[in-house]
Amino acid sequence: MADTTTKSYYWKGFRDGAPFIFVAIPFGALFGVFATEAGLNIVQTIAFSATVFAGAAQFAALQLLQDNAPTVIILASALAVNLRVAMYSASLTPYLGAAPLWQRACAAYLIVDQSYACSIVRFEKEPKMTVPQRMTYFFGTVSLITPLWMLTTYLGAVLGTQIPESWALDFALPITFLSMVGPMMRTLAHVVAALVAIIVALLTVAVPFNLGLLIAGAAGMIAGAQAELLLERRKP
Repeated sequence: MADTTTKSYYWKGFRDGAPFIFVAIPFGALFGVFATEAGLNIVQTIAFSATVFAGAAQFAALQLLQDNAPTVIILASALAVNLRVAMYSASLTPYLGAAPLWQRACAAYLIVDQSYACSIVRFEKEPKMTVPQRMTYFFGTVSLITPLWMLTTYLGAVLGTQIPESWALDFALPITFLSMVGPMMRTLAHVVAALVAIIVALLTVAVPFNLGLLIAGAAGMIAGAQAELLLERRKP
């Protein structure tokens, strides 16, 4: 019975993660197109997606490569964009930390915005899930996204500039984050963090190499943390 229940959580994760394919498909294709336009060949493009497996960081690095930014700036920007994954990992550790090392290693590679968003919501809703059930659910959420990301990256790299601009594939990036951030805005601290980050990003838009986004991200995290502390102090 336990095995059946565990398998059912895989399919729950599969179903919860499935809607994100409508974003992953154009997002991956767009990266493939951008990568070839930036001068990468097909092998380099696929290797980029397979090793980094982090769309936002990949786009940030490509943009800076096209701007001929210094290597240090490119690496620092990609790392900063991906720092949120470290926070995702810390957030998931109480739920997945007791899993075998090889499973945690695979999960670390597969932590993306979609798998985190689905998993943390499910784990909080069902705190009595066992560790195998949680891990199975987590892997279910990325069962479609992972192969589709690689496949569409390849197709984008092969098709390249043959994809018409009228398709507007670049809508995928903002839509992805809006679809994930919206449901996660559950407290005043979350709202404060988002608003401060937006305002600072607009004020620092002229900072070279898109470093204004890093400043905005840091400002948002600080503001959110301070708001959370103030709210905790006001509690009776």
